[in-house]
Amino acid sequence: MLVLLAGIFVVHIATVIMLFVCTISNVWVVSDGINASAGLWKNCTGGECSSLLYRNQDALKSVQAFMILSIIFSVISLVVFVFQLFTMEKGNRFFISGATMLACWLCILIGASIYTDRYAKKNQNFLSGHHHGYCFILAWICFCFSFIIGVLYLVLRKK
Repeated sequence: MLVLLAGIFVVHIATVIMLFVCTISNVWVVSDGINASAGLWKNCTGGECSSLLYRNQDALKSVQAFMILSIIFSVISLVVFVFQLFTMEKGNRFFISGATMLACWLCILIGASIYTDRYAKKNQNFLSGHHHGYCFILAWICFCFSFIIGVLYLVLRKK
């Protein structure tokens, strides 16, 4: 049981770190031809970053908000899990940690889905001939990890 708790804790910390990286970095979409990338905050070409050139700024602001919310929910879930681990009675489940992590999962789902629909699949931004960057992929990996962790928290009992 201790190994399972330690494993969940390590995956949760990795998820928080990956969420920070994918939200902060500007490598959601990468150009094939030139050294250019676009993210949630800036467009970078040849090492120089400038403001975003997307047409639909409202959708991008909602993606930014949902990714920040996912980080907040993930950190809160981690703190609550550690708190419950030391204060909760034996035999109880980690419901608050699981519910908070599933809220993080939902925020990642909404944010990454909006970005995929509005920006990643269409060639409407400044990058011609583009593909997904590592931040976009990390966001979807965090989506999977947060769902697994959230369900495990709901099922797991303190022994």
